[in-house]
Amino acid sequence: MSLRALKESLRPCSTLKPSSSSSITQTQPYSILRESDSLFPIHRKPPKSSLSHQLRRLDDSLTQTHSKTLQQQQQQQEEKEEEPEIKITKFASPKLPQFQFDHTGPFEPLLLSSHGEFPPVQVPASINCRLLEHQREGVRFLYGLYKNNHGGILGDDMGLGKTIQAIAFLAAVFAKEGHSTLNENHVEKRDPALIICPTSVIHNWESEFSKWSNFSVSIYHGANRNLIYDKLEANEVEILITSFDTYRIHGSSLLDINWNIVIIDEAHRLKNEKSKLYKACLEIKTLRRYGLTGTAMQNKIMELFNLFDWVAPGSLGTREHFREFYDEPLKHGQRSTAPDRFVQIANKRKQHLVAVLHKYLLRRTKEETIGHLMMGKEDNIVFCAMSDVQKRVYRRMLQLPDIQCLINKNLPCSCGSPLTQVECCKRIVPDGAIWPYLHRDNPDGCDSCPFCLVLPCLVKLQQISNHLELIKPNPKDDPDKQNKDAEFAAAVFGPDIDLVGGNTQNESFMGLSDVTHCGKMRALEKLLYSWFSQGDKVLLFSYSVRMLDILEKFLIRKGYCFSRLDGSTPTNLRQSLVDDFNSSPSKQVFLISTRAGGLGLNLVSANRVVIFDPNWNPAQDLQAQDRSFRFGQKRHVVVFRLLAAGSLEELVYSRQVYKQQLSNIAVSGKMEKRYFEGVQDCKEFQGELFGISNLFRDLSDKLFTGEIIELHEEHGHETEQPEEVNLSEEETSSSVLESETRLCNKSVRDATSKPDLVDLGIVYTHRNEDIVNFGPGIQGKIDTSIPLDDSLVKPSISLDLDHQRKKPDSIPKKQKVPLIDERKRTQYRLLAQSLGMGELAFSKWLLSATPLEREKVLLDFKKKKKIPNG
Repeated sequence: MSLRALKESLRPCSTLKPSSSSSITQTQPYSILRESDSLFPIHRKPPKSSLSHQLRRLDDSLTQTHSKTLQQQQQQQEEKEEEPEIKITKFASPKLPQFQFDHTGPFEPLLLSSHGEFPPVQVPASINCRLLEHQREGVRFLYGLYKNNHGGILGDDMGLGKTIQAIAFLAAVFAKEGHSTLNENHVEKRDPALIICPTSVIHNWESEFSKWSNFSVSIYHGANRNLIYDKLEANEVEILITSFDTYRIHGSSLLDINWNIVIIDEAHRLKNEKSKLYKACLEIKTLRRYGLTGTAMQNKIMELFNLFDWVAPGSLGTREHFREFYDEPLKHGQRSTAPDRFVQIANKRKQHLVAVLHKYLLRRTKEETIGHLMMGKEDNIVFCAMSDVQKRVYRRMLQLPDIQCLINKNLPCSCGSPLTQVECCKRIVPDGAIWPYLHRDNPDGCDSCPFCLVLPCLVKLQQISNHLELIKPNPKDDPDKQNKDAEFAAAVFGPDIDLVGGNTQNESFMGLSDVTHCGKMRALEKLLYSWFSQGDKVLLFSYSVRMLDILEKFLIRKGYCFSRLDGSTPTNLRQSLVDDFNSSPSKQVFLISTRAGGLGLNLVSANRVVIFDPNWNPAQDLQAQDRSFRFGQKRHVVVFRLLAAGSLEELVYSRQVYKQQLSNIAVSGKMEKRYFEGVQDCKEFQGELFGISNLFRDLSDKLFTGEIIELHEEHGHETEQPEEVNLSEEETSSSVLESETRLCNKSVRDATSKPDLVDLGIVYTHRNEDIVNFGPGIQGKIDTSIPLDDSLVKPSISLDLDHQRKKPDSIPKKQKVPLIDERKRTQYRLLAQSLGMGELAFSKWLLSATPLEREKVLLDFKKKKKIPNG
């Protein structure tokens, strides 16, 4: 054993008593976390501040000078120094704020095999003492599958240590003991393990293996990959790491290897059964296949089938059975106007699917594992008003012949034939602004005309939504492309061409860094000023490298200190950029390309995250957020997703919500509100989300997302209704008291937030967590005896949908029971009226009233009139 390994094994462990952890069993998950939470008074996360509160800070910060801000910070620091130190009587150590979870358990191995089994399979003590309890449970889960020769998915939230759990599991299987191997006489020789992961995290995996144990690790990637074959034949490799692209192209050379274990990191990459990567992975010769992903489903429910059919072939039946039994019922049951029977069937199929997945999937969230160690996160969706020029250019874009051809494709052809326009004269668009360049080598069009125009037109609309400079020619393109882009820019700029600096690339630094004609940058400018005056650090993500160039010039003009990481950043320099940003107080902003920096980066020094442009795939935006919101984050994280109000980006976000809800329903069995009429991949129910006509709608004069959410709040459509609750008078009174503060804060926020939003150029805001994740999941409470026959379950849900046809008056109609929140609002309004106040005035009074005054008002109200039970 090396001197370094000896020092590592002798390091002092946690101050937790060994007896408190030695009794941990598989039936007592998270006991370490619960016990440590009771022993150490770690502060719980504070209540989330409202978005308007964040924005109202701008008024104060804009009027204060920089010297006053420094003076306040100095005064706060002096006050902190005067505070007495925390005294702990139960433990000798007074250094609670510096408590680190380097060691979270006793220095003893974690036994995975049955008692009496020899040799024992166990996680080495040097690894086990650093694992959190949810990570130990993950290791047990993986070994349980391994022992039964099954595969599975470790589907923990991003940032919960899936890599560490996998390494601990492999250390147990390969009989590692600290930084050495057990006596080889007692250990059977294992076949190697294969790890397939994104290229950007290959070296991270290698580094983690060297940090946690002593494996023989080799990399199958790059020009020297052929040197690995000899080592594999000589059994000198325990772990082989390769990338998705390398395995897709050269994986056939590894098919003769008998792999003991195969682990795919970011396993959602196997979502497409037609991809070459998926087909290559199907040929791997082992049933011990494990996937690591925080987003098992990203876009469609059928992705679940593809993923689980790889890790556990046949576990979900045939593809046709899965589509008919799960996919279609769950999607149609989520429709806003779905009949009662559809909702009931969807609820039963949801429970059955979660029960089946539970055998092969372990998923935990941050809230249920390390939530008490973090300060929380709020995900704000900010709809920024486009500038007047942006709105005019956006409308001109929608009037181009290319888009009009797509919008009117199903209308009768003007030539008088019985065919539609797309079937007759309007299949090609020779007079368009985009079509001629796409078909410059084929004037008669392609087989997919005119639908080949959809993607290029969507890209142009998104560029206009973000910054008008993006639709101008890119100097890196070939001359023909630049000329065509210049013609396109001139067509959509129209009379505003001089206002935006012409139809060619703007070389002026002042012109590119100006925020006048970009709605998002105007809002960003004021937000950054507010955050930096408070000492915040910001991650700024964008999918467009050209947009990053513009933002970089903007930051330089403002004098902000920043770092930048994109696809052109050398791999060996990326970690040093991350370390420098985390350690340097002067670094205020980290500009990051979402594609290059959305995975594998740990940027916990930042507490503000801005996503400048949304992605159709919600998981991409969530990955970006979790660069900051992960284990080790000591501050409350606030995310701002900037959307251009009235543009295609509203539809992009609405589809994100739809996909997130389907994922929560299918994977976790959660109950979600039913906002949308559209059904994915269903021409009969395209609703407001799907179909070409929705993609190219003019939304500039309406709040598309806001109207859908408000409509839902009026009708209250959910996948299932809560059980009927009859509140007693005492319970009713207490429920009013519990909701007073929340309701009055909402009333005051509604009354004061609009001026702040208008000043920022923001039209509308809400929190994503208020829209998605409505109800708790059913994982962990799964009834495995769920019947497959729908007729066996008695209907128990009755929805009164406004969209459904009303029954005649002669037929008695079942009275709808108001939801608890509706009752609280009614009671709150009656209380306000009893004092002769409006709701807003009553809200302000409640904020200043003492608890005794509130109790007296409630008692007086009960004497005058009994509160209705609904």
